[in-house]
Amino acid sequence: MPPRASASSRGRGRGAPRGGPSPRAGTPTRGRGPAAQGAAGLPADHVTAVGVKRPGFGTSGQHVVVSANFYEVSIPEEQIHHYNAFLPSEDIVPERVKRYLIDHLQAVIAPHIFVKKSSYDGNQNLFSPQRLAFVPGDSAEFTITFDGGTGPNSNPGANISQQRQRPYKIRLKKVQTINYDIVHRFVAGQQSPDSRAQTALTAMNVVIRMEPKGRLTYNRRSLFAPNETRYIGGGIILWRGIFQSIRPAIEKIFVNIDISTGTMVKPGPLLSLCLEFLDDGRDQLLHPQHLSTGLSERDRRRLEKFVFGIGVHFTHSPRGNPRAIRGLTTAGASDTLFTLRNGEELTVTSYFRDHHNLILQYPDVFCVKIGQGAMVPMELCTVPPGQLLKQYMPSNKIDQIRKFSTLDPAERLRSIKDGISILAHGQSEYVRHAGMTVNSEAGPTQVNARVLPTPTMMYASSGKIPRVIPQNGTWDMRDKTVIQPATINSWFVAIFDTQRRFTWVNANEMVKNLVKGCQDIGIVVKDISPSMKWLNGQGNIHNQLNALYRASTAAKKKEPTFAVVVLPEYGNDIYVKVKNFGDVEQGVATQCMKSYKCVRASAWYYAQVCLKINVKLGGINTILDTQLSTDLLSDPGNPTVVISAKVMHPGPGSDHPSFTAMAGSLDPDAATYTATSRIQSSRMETIEPNDFQAMAKYILTMYREYNEMKAGMPKSYSPSRIYFYRDGISKGQFQQILDLEIPALKAACQALGMRPKITMIIVAKGHHTRLFPNKSSEADKSGNCLPGTVVDRTIVSPVEWDWYLQSHAGITNSGTSRPAHYNVIYDENNSTPDGLQALSYALCHVYAPATRSVSVPAPVYYARNICSRAKSHFNPDTMVDLLDTPSSDSTAILQRYVQEYKPIHSKLERVMYWS
Repeated sequence: MPPRASASSRGRGRGAPRGGPSPRAGTPTRGRGPAAQGAAGLPADHVTAVGVKRPGFGTSGQHVVVSANFYEVSIPEEQIHHYNAFLPSEDIVPERVKRYLIDHLQAVIAPHIFVKKSSYDGNQNLFSPQRLAFVPGDSAEFTITFDGGTGPNSNPGANISQQRQRPYKIRLKKVQTINYDIVHRFVAGQQSPDSRAQTALTAMNVVIRMEPKGRLTYNRRSLFAPNETRYIGGGIILWRGIFQSIRPAIEKIFVNIDISTGTMVKPGPLLSLCLEFLDDGRDQLLHPQHLSTGLSERDRRRLEKFVFGIGVHFTHSPRGNPRAIRGLTTAGASDTLFTLRNGEELTVTSYFRDHHNLILQYPDVFCVKIGQGAMVPMELCTVPPGQLLKQYMPSNKIDQIRKFSTLDPAERLRSIKDGISILAHGQSEYVRHAGMTVNSEAGPTQVNARVLPTPTMMYASSGKIPRVIPQNGTWDMRDKTVIQPATINSWFVAIFDTQRRFTWVNANEMVKNLVKGCQDIGIVVKDISPSMKWLNGQGNIHNQLNALYRASTAAKKKEPTFAVVVLPEYGNDIYVKVKNFGDVEQGVATQCMKSYKCVRASAWYYAQVCLKINVKLGGINTILDTQLSTDLLSDPGNPTVVISAKVMHPGPGSDHPSFTAMAGSLDPDAATYTATSRIQSSRMETIEPNDFQAMAKYILTMYREYNEMKAGMPKSYSPSRIYFYRDGISKGQFQQILDLEIPALKAACQALGMRPKITMIIVAKGHHTRLFPNKSSEADKSGNCLPGTVVDRTIVSPVEWDWYLQSHAGITNSGTSRPAHYNVIYDENNSTPDGLQALSYALCHVYAPATRSVSVPAPVYYARNICSRAKSHFNPDTMVDLLDTPSSDSTAILQRYVQEYKPIHSKLERVMYWS
C-alpha cells in the first residue's frame, strides 16, 4: 500500500481556502474556511467538511431561472428523541415483520406511551417527537405476538400448514435527544456536517417515509403504486415508482421528489411464472414438464437466479406471510430425498401424499427450497402481487425498462406532481407529529442558474471551416477535416451476417461509403479495396479472423492495422470475441457495425463511424480553442494532465469481481488519451491502493513518453497540474477516496519524480435531481434545459463545493436530461468556481466519437467505456466458464479472473482503441 498523506499534505480536502493564494506557499492545509466569514451562502470559518468547502459562486454565463424537482420542507422547532429498537433474539427478522411489530406496539400494546406517532426505519432506529414515558428510566422491553411462521425448519412443508403464534421481544433504549437547531445551523453554513447533523437529517427522512411505507410496495429509496404498469414478458411487470429524499441546501431543507421504475414479479402460480420466464422470446409454448431434469443446467441456473428471493404462498396452506425462495432442487419432487427427524427417509412426493393428502400433478418438476432445508413442489406455490424483482434482471429486458422509464420533461414533471399526491405528506400523522410540513402547493423550487459560454472547437486549417461554435450542443463534420488525420495502409472486412441479408452489393456499397467518409474528414486511405470475406458467426470467431488476417497480409504484402467487422442484429457474443481478437491478441484496431445500419446509411452515420476509426488509429479529431474555452489548459507554463477512474460491478446478486479503469490525457489539449484497467474484489468502490498507484504511474509514464516523442520534451518532462475526475463514488465514500486514492496518486507521482498539484472532483450521475426550463426560449428542441446550464446555488450543499452541470443537449423522445453532479473533494490548485465549471464543460466537448457535447467530461466517459469492455480481456471460451462459475468462493474466483485477464496489446497502448 502506498504511504498515506499526512494531514498537512492533503490540499484543501477538508475545506481550506481556495480561489486565491495558499495560506502558506507549497503547504496546502485542511479544515480552514473562506477568508470572509458570513458571506451570503458560504460556510463559516470554523466549519469543516469531508472534501473542500465552497469558496464562492460562479458568475460566468447568461442568467436564467429553472425549476428543480425540490420541494421545501419546514425544519421542526421541537426536539426529537432517538431510540435504539432491537430484538434480543438472534433470529433474522424481515423488515415487514419488524414494521408490523412497531406499528402494533404503538397502536395496540402501548398507545398511552406513544401518544404522538414515532417513526421507525425498519432496522434499529426509532425517532419519537416526545420523550417516551418509560418507567423507570429511558428503556423498556415489550413482548408482541405475531402470526408469522418464520421459524426455520428442516422438513419439506414443515410449519407451512400450521402457522403458529410467535412471541417477539422488542427492546427500546434511548440513544440521544436531537435538537433541530443543529439543522438550522447546518443549512446556514454555521455547522459542520457531523454525525449529529446527519442523524437529524436521517430522522427527517424516516419521518416522511413512514406513512407511505405502510401502504405501498417499497425498496430502499422508492415507493411503488399500481397506478401505472406495463407487462414486458418473461414474468416481469414494470410499475411507476416515486423517489423521495431529504436534501440539505443553502439556507433551506428540501425533499427531492422524482419518478423511478420498479421491476415486479408477475403474480399467480409459480409454475406459470417460471414457464413465462424460460419461454420469453422463444415462443416454444413450454409445458410444466419442461421444469425437470430435461432442462439444461444453464437454464436451470438462470431460473434459480430469477426466482431467488421471491416470496410465495402455499396453496394447501395460504395463511401467514410469503416465504422466500432460496434455491431450486436439482431433481424433481419424486426423486428428491430427505430425512425426517425420526430418521425416516422419503421423497418430497411421498411426504406431501402421506402428511398432507396431496397427490402431485407434476412430480418430476423441481421443488423450491424454503428457509433452512424445507422443500416445496412448485405446483403448490403462488406468487402474491406487488413483489420487487431484486436478484436477477435478464439483459434482454433492459431496453424495455429504459423505454418505460423515459418521460420528456413536461411528462416527468406531471408524474412528479402526481407522485406528491400519492405520498400525501399533509395527511401523515408521523409528519404532523414531528412538526414538519412539505410545501408541495408552491410547486417545484425556482433556482437561479447560468448558461455557460459555449467552447470553440478547432479543426484542421485545410478544411473550409477550421473553427466551430456548437449550436445547442451539436455540430457536424460538413466542410471540416480532423485536426490530425490517421492513415489506413491496409485493412480487411469480416462479415458475420448471412450473404442473403448482407449481399455483395451491400458490402461494396459499405466499403465505398466508408472510404469516402474517411476521406471527407481527412483520413488518408491508401487501400481502397480491402480483403473481404463472409464468416460463420456460429463457428470459431478467433480462428476465422486470424485466417482472414493472414490472408490479407499475404495479399497486401503488409500486416493490416485496421479491421471492419459487420455483425448481425443480435451479435453481442461475436462483438466480445472480435474485440478480444483485435485488442488483446493481434493489436489491430477493430470497428464493428451492425449490418442493418450499414444498408442505406446516411453520410452522417459514416462520418460518425470514421471519427471512431481516426482515433483508434492514433489520429486526433478536434481540439478546444483553450484561449476561448478554458484557461486551465491554455497555460504552456503549467502542463496539465486530466485523468478519470471508474469501478464497474457485476450484476445484482453476483459476487464476481469488479473491473476498474483509468484514462488519462497525453497531449496539451486533453484531446487524446491512454488507458489501463484491472480486476479487484467484488463491489469494492475504491480502487485497491496498489492497483491505483500502478495505474496512475502507467498513465503518467505514457504522458511523459508521448510528449518526449511528439513534442521533443526531455525525459524528465512532468505535468504541473492534475485534474482528476473520479466517477461513481457516493458521498459516504468521499473520505475513503481522500484516505486511499489521493495518497496512491501522490505515490505514483513521487515514484516518477513528479510533483504536480492535484485537484480531485467526484462526478456522479446516479442522483435524482432534474432541471426544467421555465421558458421555451430557454429550452432545447427536446424540451430540456440548454447545454451548459449550471446550478451552484439554492439546491446545492450548504457547506461542500458542489454544482450541477447539464452539459449535453436532450434528444427528442429520449426523456428528461440528467445533469451531472460535481463535488470537489481535494484541491491544491487554488481553483475557482468559474475555472472548474468551464474546464468540466469544455471537456464534455472532446468526446472523440461524437459531434455533440456529452453529459460528463470525456475522460469519465472513456473510463466507463473501458470498464464495459472488460470481457474482451478474457479468452472467450474461458469467459463462459468464468461467468457460469458459482460465486460461493469469491477469493478463488478473483484469483482465477486475475490469472485469465490479459492486457491490451502493446500496439494499442497509445491509441484510443475503446472509442
